[in-house]
Amino acid sequence: MATRLQSEWDRLYRCGPAVDPASGDPGLIDAEGRVRALVLSLARPADWSVLGRVWQGVQTDLGWPAPGIAVSGTDACQLWFSLAEPVSAADAHALLAQLRTRYLTDIPLHRVALLPSADGVELAPPVPALQADGEVWSAYVAPDLAPVFADTPWLDVRPSPEGQAELLARLSSIRAAEYRAALPVAPAVPASATASVSATSFTDPRQFLLQVMNDGRVEMALRIEAAKVLLPRS
Repeated sequence: MATRLQSEWDRLYRCGPAVDPASGDPGLIDAEGRVRALVLSLARPADWSVLGRVWQGVQTDLGWPAPGIAVSGTDACQLWFSLAEPVSAADAHALLAQLRTRYLTDIPLHRVALLPSADGVELAPPVPALQADGEVWSAYVAPDLAPVFADTPWLDVRPSPEGQAELLARLSSIRAAEYRAALPVAPAVPASATASVSATSFTDPRQFLLQVMNDGRVEMALRIEAAKVLLPRS
């Protein structure tokens, strides 16, 4: 990234001490597993008319600053939320899950990606970036241009570093008081799910998540979240 672009990226999304950009480390997660960048992606198709209601809703309903808008360079349109203070990956994922429940209940789960994953293993790829095919780019885009990329969520040419920096410069981070007042961060597996699983006392987190995943009394959305946490370990 160019100097100004790197500076704006660090201001919004870097978590922990700055690292040498040449190392390839985007710095999205710190040694304690905390993050500041929360990314909600919509794909198949990357329909801005759908994701736009989240972008508008968090500003109108919750009083948050506008999140960044990006095209993934592959198949998705994304919202990039910046937190002023880092939170655990599990809390970040839970916060995104609450946004999905609030604004995207009519959208199939397979179309929506929430990053970071609850265990912090999967993070959003940095933007802008050249994609693996070497022909297209991910990039931040202005709100009025977002609808143009529904069928082709990428740029055919390298985005201007200065233009990307300017888009990021317009963004602000969400203060802890702002998101906790509107959407209190739930634990990765809510207490209500714990009560419905059983009265058994668990000492092994993996066994607990397996029980949640397999318990038909637990809401399907929570069972899916438990499965997502377990999947990388299976």
